[in-house]
Amino acid sequence: MQTRTLGRTGRDVSVIGLGTWQLGADWGDVDDTAASAILDAAHAAGVTMFDTADVYGDGRSESTIGRWLAANPGSGVFVATKMGRRGPQEHDRFTLAAFRAWTDRSRQNLGVDTLDLVQLHCPPTSVFADDEVFDALDTLVDEGAIAAYGVSVETCDEALAAIARPGVASVQIILNAFRLKPLDAVLPAAAAAGVGIIARVPLASGLLSGRYTTQTTFAEDDHRTFNRHGEAFDVGETFSGVDFATGVEAAQEFAAIAPSFVTGTTGSATNGGADGQPSTSQLALAWIVRQPGVSTVIPGARSVDQADANAAAGSIVLDDGVDAAVRDLYDRDFRETVHSRW
Repeated sequence: MQTRTLGRTGRDVSVIGLGTWQLGADWGDVDDTAASAILDAAHAAGVTMFDTADVYGDGRSESTIGRWLAANPGSGVFVATKMGRRGPQEHDRFTLAAFRAWTDRSRQNLGVDTLDLVQLHCPPTSVFADDEVFDALDTLVDEGAIAAYGVSVETCDEALAAIARPGVASVQIILNAFRLKPLDAVLPAAAAAGVGIIARVPLASGLLSGRYTTQTTFAEDDHRTFNRHGEAFDVGETFSGVDFATGVEAAQEFAAIAPSFVTGTTGSATNGGADGQPSTSQLALAWIVRQPGVSTVIPGARSVDQADANAAAGSIVLDDGVDAAVRDLYDRDFRETVHSRW
């Protein structure tokens, strides 16, 4: 597995990480045995970056990872968690006292004295201009509760504001073939500042697996059912904010054109499609990995096979022509409705 330095953390992480929202809630049920097996499989495949949050299952995801860490001492896994979304999204809640309480809970859940990375979890936009918020985060570093901090953002403007902060180690942002705006300014600015980029929602909530049709349905407790129009949180987190039917059609087109840009592998790209070739999901992940400035990509996995396949995507090499093809698809189907919103 290729590794890259995660910005100002100074730590090397695998280019394919593991997002663990699905191990907590909102993606249908994943029981504890399956969750542990997924973590085992990802690590065995070379994944050294787990991303979680205190709100995922109200701590269930963190606790699951904590039990795994205890059972796998010396694993070398870097755990990034998040804080700030377990209550109302109000600016005045983002205080040093609250940060201490939130990080104490996460440290207990994860079973560690110092958190590798804590990210503000898509906080109110006004937070990014508040010096006291970032002073408080610096204090947590000084106190040893956290080793580094970053932010998870909804918009490119928020990302740029965070990158300008000298203590911010990383920015987590939605980036996939249906959400290209971060390529314009965010990734270049992050690279220039030495800030890491964690690409989330890389498969547009599964759309870029190419497996869905317009008739596909999801469980009632899956956010792809209950947040399709932003009923629970920012709609950009569900299917990247694109129209589902349009996304299904575009994903089928991506699946048709992307294989022609595969030039080889740097390792063993196993667990691909039925014909032994890389799957559509793997190609979508490989496209993100090749973008300059990306530190790591954090697809979720609800099974061992998915974890294995995601990890294998890090070894796929794509020709430069894939970027123009993705841009053409985006310009035609998504730019008008997506580009100005996030």
